[in-house]
Amino acid sequence: MLIADDLDKMLDILPDFVKKPLINHNNHKNLIEIVMDLGRRPEARFPDGPEYLSSKIISWHDLDYCIKRIGHFSGDNRSGIEYTLHRISSIKNRQGNIIGLTCRVGRAIFGTISIIRDLLDRGNSLLLLGKPGVGKTTAIREIARVLADEMEKRVVIIDTSNEIAGDGDIPHPAIGRARRMQVMRPEQQHQVMIEAVENHMPEVIIIDEIGTELEALAARTIAERGVQLVGTAHGNCLESLIKNPVLSDLIGGIQYVTLGDEEAKRRGSQKSIIERKALPAFQVAIEIHDRNSCVVHEKVDQVVDQILQGSNSIVQSRNFGIDGSIYIRCDYSNSNDFVAYNNTSMKVKKKYSEPFINLNNIKNDLYSDFKNVDFFQLSKSNKEVYQGISLSYIDSQMICVYPYGLNIKLLETTINTLSLNIVLTRDIMKADIILALRSNIKYNNKIRQLAKSKKITIYTIHSSTTNNIMRALKKMLNLYNTNYICFNELCKNKTKIQLQALLEMKFAIEKIIILKHHSVELLPRIATIRELQYHLLNLYNFKAQHFGEEPNRFLRIYPY
Repeated sequence: MLIADDLDKMLDILPDFVKKPLINHNNHKNLIEIVMDLGRRPEARFPDGPEYLSSKIISWHDLDYCIKRIGHFSGDNRSGIEYTLHRISSIKNRQGNIIGLTCRVGRAIFGTISIIRDLLDRGNSLLLLGKPGVGKTTAIREIARVLADEMEKRVVIIDTSNEIAGDGDIPHPAIGRARRMQVMRPEQQHQVMIEAVENHMPEVIIIDEIGTELEALAARTIAERGVQLVGTAHGNCLESLIKNPVLSDLIGGIQYVTLGDEEAKRRGSQKSIIERKALPAFQVAIEIHDRNSCVVHEKVDQVVDQILQGSNSIVQSRNFGIDGSIYIRCDYSNSNDFVAYNNTSMKVKKKYSEPFINLNNIKNDLYSDFKNVDFFQLSKSNKEVYQGISLSYIDSQMICVYPYGLNIKLLETTINTLSLNIVLTRDIMKADIILALRSNIKYNNKIRQLAKSKKITIYTIHSSTTNNIMRALKKMLNLYNTNYICFNELCKNKTKIQLQALLEMKFAIEKIIILKHHSVELLPRIATIRELQYHLLNLYNFKAQHFGEEPNRFLRIYPY
C-alpha cells in the first residue's frame, strides 16, 4: 500500500512545543490526531494509546496561533488545510469562543480497498459501517479514485465537510478524476445529493456520513433513479442500523405486520412480527472492524430478513494476511468456507461435517488426477455456463428442510447441537423435505398436494419437542446417506471419463435442476456412458430424453 499524508503541513500550524516532539517521535507515521484543550497539556493519539507531548499547558495564545493558520470553521465546527486531507475540529464554550482543537491526520492510502475490489466490479450500491476512526472515509476516498480512474465511471462526491477531497476549491489528487460538490451548510446535504443527480448525470454518487432522515430519504431516491451509491454511516454492525429509526430506511426500513393463523403456523412464529417494508437503497453492506478486516453482507435484503426472523445468516469475514494475501471466511450454521487469494491466484479450503460421503476418499488413481473440468452446458434459454467447478464444491450438498408449524428456534438449536448438514428454508419450492406437526399438516391439503406434485417427502411429528425433532432429523439423514452411498458405489472402479460424466450429472441435478428449476443439456456421451448416467438419474427420480445423432448424442434432463 502507498500512503500519502502531508504530515508536515499539519505540523506547520502547531506551536513549537507541540510540533518538535512529533517531528522527533519514532511513531509519527501512525499518528491519528492531536488534541489541544485550553488549560491542559497537548496530547497525541496513536493506535497503541495516547501520549502527552509537553508539560506546558495550552493557553489562549496557543489556540489563536493555530486558528490563524487554518481556514474558516463551517457550521459543523470543522475546518481544514488547503490541498490536504487533514481535518481540524473545534470545541466552543457558551459564548462561541474556541477552547479546544482536535487536529485529525488525513491520509490517502492507495490499495486499501483491494479487499473489497470484487464488490465494486459488480456495480452494486455499497454501504460502509463502522465506529469513528476505523477508516471509513479513507476507504471511500480510495473507492472514488478506483471507480473514476480505473473503471472510468462518472463519479460525483458529495463532500459536506471537505473531508473526502480536502479543504479548498481544488480537490486533492487522491480522488482521481472524480468530481467534488461542496455543501454550504451540513443541513443542506440532502439537497445537494438530489442536485448532483439532476444536474451532473453521474453514474456513481459518493456520500460520507449519512446521518439524518432526509439524507436517508435522498439516498433512497437516488437509488431508485438507477444511480450507484457508495456511502458511509456510523454503526458497529447491520443490526444497529436496523434498530436506528433514522437510518433504517437505508436497508429497507421495518414495520410491524399481523399474520393470519395459517401463515403464523407455516412460519412457526407469533402473529405479530417485524418485517422489512421496502427494498434497501444499498445492496451490499460492509462492516469495517479495523483497517485490516471487515465483514461483508452481499445481499442486504436477505440478511435483514434473516435478522428480523431470528434466523442464522451468512457472515463473510475478510482480512489481510501478513504476506498481503486476502483471506475470506464464510460462516453459516455449522459449515465454514475458507477462501484465500492474492493478486494472481485463489485457493479454496472447505470443511464439511459428516454424514455425507466425500468423493475424494474413493480409491481410484485416475480419479485423484481429475481436479477441474468443464461440466455441462445449459439449454439455449439460459446462457449461464459453469466451468472449472472443484470436486469438493460438488459434494457440499445440504438437506433443505421446510418447517411447518414448528418452533424454529428449537429446530435450529437442535441442528446446531447435533452438527447436522441441514439448512432451513422459507421457500417450499427449494425444500428437499417438509417437517411438520401432524395436527397442522393433516388439514392442509394445499401443502400435501404441492409436496406430491414436487415429490417432496413429508415428515410429521406429534409434538414440537426436542426428542421428536432429533428423531425426525436422524431419519432424514439416514435416507440421504443411502442415496450418497449408492452414488459412492456407482463411482467405484470407474474410468476418468465415466467419473466425469457421473459428476456432471450430479452437479446438474443438485445445483441447477433442483435449485433453479432449469432443464439441462449434458455433454455428448457414448451409449455406455449414457446408460451409466441413467442409473444415477433413477436415484433422483427425474426424467430425461435423448437428442442428437451418434457420436454427438446427449441427454436433456427436465425439472419435476
